[in-house]
Amino acid sequence: MNAKKEQENPLHNILINVLIPVFALSFMSKDGDKIWHIGAAKAMMVALIPPLAYGIWFFVKTKKMNFFSLLGLISVMLTGGLTIYLWNKDGTVKENAAILFGIKEACIPFVLGIAVLFSHRSKTPLLNAFLYNDSIFNIPLIEQTVAEKQQQLAYDKLLWNNTLLFACSFAVSTVLNLVLAMHFLGDLNHNAADAKELYNAQVAKITGWGFLVIGLPLMVFLGFTLWGLLRGLRRITGLDQEKLMLPR
Repeated sequence: MNAKKEQENPLHNILINVLIPVFALSFMSKDGDKIWHIGAAKAMMVALIPPLAYGIWFFVKTKKMNFFSLLGLISVMLTGGLTIYLWNKDGTVKENAAILFGIKEACIPFVLGIAVLFSHRSKTPLLNAFLYNDSIFNIPLIEQTVAEKQQQLAYDKLLWNNTLLFACSFAVSTVLNLVLAMHFLGDLNHNAADAKELYNAQVAKITGWGFLVIGLPLMVFLGFTLWGLLRGLRRITGLDQEKLMLPR
């Protein structure tokens, strides 16, 4: 029961890491007469503080860093640091904002994809952290059956092939992140009087669309990886799905 209580609520994650930043950057960046028009700099702070605070709160509450919270914290810090660099003192935005922001967006899935591959031979493969773990699969029974049927080589090959498939999802995400940033920031008017406000609006679009454009392919790859694991494990062990997976 305690383990379940320590799980991160996906709805909270979406609200804090996507919806609040998008709302803040989209509607609060103006220097207008509305009470919520607080300016580009303060709107960026409002967008960055909730994900940062949530990650810290989750760590304090559970005494451990959730993998996705850690990624969120890294992304927030990179976004804040890059924004400070890209914003000029005269209110304009540097002309290389699109490519630099695109690289920032692409670097996290790129590093993750490399880490998935290199962690395969370690004691804690990232495929296990994401998918093939003992909260989903009956790993003791699977490994016992693999040993009894002397299928260790086939088992190792199956895990490696699905690790490659899973790493491909991060390669796709890397490209889509870069394309998305270049698309929305590529035509930014860097010298406009409201350049910072325009920058925030485009970052909001990147954040919002990124959740759909990038999240959907990742879910598709995750589904294919799960299907491939189950299909291969059934072939190697002879166990049916009910025995391979733990009851939910």
